[in-house]
Order: sequence, then structure tokens, then C-alpha cells
Amino acid sequence: MTEHILIAVAWPYANSRLHLGHVAGAYLPADIFARYHRMKGNHVIMVSGSDQHGTPVTIRAEAEGKTPAAVADSYHQLFQEDFKKLGISWDLFTTTHTGNHQQTAQEIFLKLLEKGYIYKQSVSQPWCAQCKRFLPDRYVEGACPLCKSAGARGDQCEQCGKPMNPAELIGARCRTCGTPPAYRESEHFFLKLSAFEEPLLRWVKSQTHWRTNVQNFTVRYLQEGLHDRAITRDIDWGVSVPLPGYEGKRLYVWFEAVIGYLSASKEWAQKSADSDAWRRFWEGDVRSYYFIGKDNIPFHTIVWPSILLGYGGLNLPFDVPANEFLTIESQKFSKSRNLAVWVSDYFERYQADPLRYLLSANMPETSDTDFSWREFVRRNNDELVSTYGNLVQRVLTFTYTRFDGVVPTPGDIDAASQALLDKAQGAFDVVDKLLSGCHFKEAIRTAMALAQEANRYLDEKAPWKAIKEDRETAATSLYVSIAVITALKTILYPFIPFSSERVQDYLGLTDALEDSGWKLTMPQPGTKLNQPQVLFAKLDESVVEEETQRMGLSTS
Repeated sequence: MTEHILIAVAWPYANSRLHLGHVAGAYLPADIFARYHRMKGNHVIMVSGSDQHGTPVTIRAEAEGKTPAAVADSYHQLFQEDFKKLGISWDLFTTTHTGNHQQTAQEIFLKLLEKGYIYKQSVSQPWCAQCKRFLPDRYVEGACPLCKSAGARGDQCEQCGKPMNPAELIGARCRTCGTPPAYRESEHFFLKLSAFEEPLLRWVKSQTHWRTNVQNFTVRYLQEGLHDRAITRDIDWGVSVPLPGYEGKRLYVWFEAVIGYLSASKEWAQKSADSDAWRRFWEGDVRSYYFIGKDNIPFHTIVWPSILLGYGGLNLPFDVPANEFLTIESQKFSKSRNLAVWVSDYFERYQADPLRYLLSANMPETSDTDFSWREFVRRNNDELVSTYGNLVQRVLTFTYTRFDGVVPTPGDIDAASQALLDKAQGAFDVVDKLLSGCHFKEAIRTAMALAQEANRYLDEKAPWKAIKEDRETAATSLYVSIAVITALKTILYPFIPFSSERVQDYLGLTDALEDSGWKLTMPQPGTKLNQPQVLFAKLDESVVEEETQRMGLSTS
């Protein structure tokens, strides 16, 4: 029975380029999951877009002397280029600056207001006498009251993830001029988060399939008590408040951006033949997965579920498989120190699949993990080139040259051959269970273990020797090896799709790989093969020193 799967992926702020932390944290695991479910025959939509509103964009625009729209649009274009090269298979990647998103966000705002979950209140807001304006969240900086980190912002501490208001900061100052802010009264709208504390706590505790870190993080925040939060701000960039008299205010980005999952689903439906098709992914028997980084957990396990509960009639998240952080050469990512691997820079020198493979094998699912160029080279050379690529190359090249370029007809399948075929089927079953539970790291290890087993089998059978005395025995071992390669290109497709599609072509299979199904399909004897090429390029060890020096680091 097919399922409906909604894959909702974190919206990147349109104020900076994508780096590997973004890819490992949300976009790659979401794409793996989407490709897997499509192969299973499930109905999938994977949606996201550029978060074009909010102070991250206005701050960048002021720094560059451009309009927020110009900045947001330029980064949106860069995101799309990077995602295409990475092979991220969106059903829709849109923006929060569409008329559709504004309409959806405003409609939810009005419904929550009507039901009493939004109310007006005059509050004391930070005002910079030097800049002569109210200071939105990110225009106020100071020390976090929880972890004491010095670089906390007025909306959230990046170090510990605590959401906050600017008044909570220790030693608050205007980020533009450094002046300590004064406070003035301003009327704003508040989301009554406190009304959802108990139902959310019951709901979260019942999610036994969630990752432990996500559930514990959320339960802790709920047990500390939810406080109502302002959902409007004094700024002229973003979704306008749909009420007269509030023309100078906009919906807070933390409130309207999460609504983007719903508005993007509606936009996707509008582009299809059925404008109501979005409902099948938001109502009834459907599973919704939210792929995010750990800094976004409270917005997806507390804020967005609160909005959904208040609005009514739409499904709460089924799972929020948030990843931990990816460090770079054992250090925290830093824009100011250029300590990052930017996606656009990576593609000036390397291909997508080696990166997708490394980040899958080293995915920060339950703890922070590290990206190093030494590990990148090692994984590429020892695992992609020497293990999987070597298996494909020597089996298909030998078959192509010695068996007239077709899949050979096997003789009797002996015990060793049957054992390997059984392991291939077992790998399908294991990886199926792992991927369905969002365990990507262990899934790709299982696939690579099958490739290692196939290499051992091939060494033992040595068809290049057996063919001299018994052509049928050689044909049998090659046929079994081709069957395992056929399995591997399917199992590995969600992780390294570009090379899997090349193997599909080498095997002479003309169907789209995604349509071939999640199953072990035995090759048909006599199928015409295409001449195989080298699947992965070996990297020189000099890459390690070159790339670390490019980031200003030493390899010692």
C-alpha cells in the first residue's frame, strides 16, 4: 500500500551562500529520504524555499547598499544553482516573498486572532537613539542569559539554541552602532504559546519514534514553561499585518517562515492539475517529516505545532529528524574567519557524489561530527574508488570484453553464489528499515559492506582465471556479481544518484532508475551492456594540504 509523505525542509536565509553544514544538517538527509520513498512507489512532495524576509536579509542589504529584495533574489538564484549541482530533488523550492505565501500567512494570522490565540499588547521595545529606529531582534546583540555566550542575538542564542527577547540579553547593544538601546512602548500582536503547553507536552512525550536528542530537548523547554511571544515587529520588509492601522509592522519571520511549508505545498498544488492536491499531504493518513538542524528544533516541535493546533484541521509533524552540527576540521564554522566549505566553491573542483557519500557516511544524526579534507580523500579513494568503483569496473569491463558485451547466462548457482545473493536481498531489507527510520549513516554502511562482500566473492571465484578452463563457471560468478551491482546501484541511488544512474546505463537498462522500484531485480541474460567507464576519480593526497591551506589552516 502506497503512502503519502510530506518532506518539509528548513528554509535557508537568503543572506549568505550555502555551506556544508547546511547540506549535512538538512538538505542531503531530506533528499536521501525523498529518493528512497519515490523508489518505494510512495507519493512524495519535498518542499522548501528561500527565507527572504527578516533582519538577516535587511542587515545584508544595508551592508551591500542594496534593497532587501535584490539581495534575497540573488541568493535564491545561488541556492538553486547549488542544489542542482548537489542533486537535491525538490518538488518545489520557492520563496517566502510570493503572493501565495503572504496570503497563506495572513489567513493563518487572522484565524488564530479570531480564535483568541493571538492578542494585542503594548510592549517596551528596544529603540536606538543613534539610529533613530526600533531595533528588530537581530539588530540587538549581547550575552545569553542561559549559557553566557557573548554573541547571542535578540531572537535566539546560536550557542545553546535558547529562544529569547532582546530585553533578556545581558549587556544589550545596537549591532549597527553599538549604542545600548533605550525602550519605548509599541503595540504588537502576541501568539498565545502558553495555551498549548500541556497539549504539546502530552503529544511530544508520545512520539517514541523521535530521536532522543530532539524529544529530550523539546520536553525540557516545555517543562520550563512556554511564554507568549510577539509575532509582529516594527520593520518595513516582510509579510504585512492584514489589519488597518498596522502598516508599519510586519509578521515576525519566526512566525511566518514556518508557515512556508504549508504555502509551498499549496503553490506546488497550484502548479499541478489539482489545486487541492496539497490537502492529501496535510490532512488524514499522511506522514510529514521536517528536516532541520538542531538550532531550529524549538520552532518545529513547539512553535509550528502550536500554530497548527490553534488553526485546526491540519496534521502535526510525524517526525522531526533534526541533525546536530557539522564542524570543519574540528573547528566550529565561522564566516568571519572563512572557516567553511562553501558549496559553490566545492563544485569548482569536485563532483557531487563523493561529497554526498562522505556526508552520508559521517552524518551528524545524534552528535556533532567533523568534516576534514583528509577524510574526504580517504573515503573517496578507499571506499568509492577501491571498493565500489573497482567492483563495477572490473566486473563490467571483463564481461563486456569477454562475453560479447552482454549479461552472461549463468550455470548452476552454488552455495557461495547463493549466499551472496541472499546477502544482497538482506541488504535491501536492512537498508529499507534503516531509511524508513531516518538512519542514514548506518544505511550507507550496510550498502558498502555488501560491496566489500562482493569483492571478496569475486576474488575467490576469479573469473579471469576460471574462464580459461570453465567458461560457464566464469559466466556464473560474473552474473551473480552483476546481480549484486544491480542491487547496489539501487540501494545507493538515494545517496549517490549521479553514479547510480551511470551504472544503470552501463547495465543497459533504459528505464529511469527511480522508476525501477525498491527491490532486488535479477539481471536478464543477454541484455546488451554499454561500455563501462571509470566511475570515480582517485584524488591525490595533495588535495588535503591545498584545501586546508585555502581555509588558512595547517595540516599538521
